[in-house]
Amino acid sequence: MTDEEIASDLTLRDVLDAAAEDLADVRGAADGDAVTWAVGDTVFAALDAGRSEFRLDPLVARAALRTPDTAPSTRGPDWVAFAPETLDDGAVDRAEAWFLSAYRRAGRHARPGSGAH
Repeated sequence: MTDEEIASDLTLRDVLDAAAEDLADVRGAADGDAVTWAVGDTVFAALDAGRSEFRLDPLVARAALRTPDTAPSTRGPDWVAFAPETLDDGAVDRAEAWFLSAYRRAGRHARPGSGAH
């Protein structure tokens, strides 16, 4: 079995669900095939029709936009859309890293007294 055959069994939803699994304060919400993940009221990641979106620190977002399969998101300037054609090891690594980065950022914004909205 080749890496591509193995990767074809894994979905972006599988990757993001696994990344969220051990994060106790993450709340997932599904609406049909669309899913969002939040800490408190702060949504930090979304998935719909094979396209994931992550709310990243602006510096991380700018760097992420220079990688394959990414585009600016209509959700805002700090959001990056990611829709890999092939879910290979590199795509899995980026999806996990951006999910966790977005989670950490959302946690800072969700803390009482942080001054963030």
